[in-house]
Amino acid sequence: MPKRVLQGVVVSDKTDKTIVVKVERRFTHPVMKKTVRRSKKYHAHDEANSAQIGDIVRIEECRPMSKTKTWALIERVNAADA
Repeated sequence: MPKRVLQGVVVSDKTDKTIVVKVERRFTHPVMKKTVRRSKKYHAHDEANSAQIGDIVRIEECRPMSKTKTWALIERVNAADA
């Protein structure tokens, strides 16, 4: 089974080798027929501490590294404006 890959924005990089990524999805509501936005936060492993707050990153599903970390950073798509 292939590993899932998600893209989102880094909202926290305070912990060592960990980033929190906010992933937003859009879908049409089944009754209202209106586009709805839902977001979820994922804890991802960042070995080099390379990602900063505001970066757009791509994360991949991986083995559990801690109680909350089951994702790993693949790449930084866009760096945040400093």
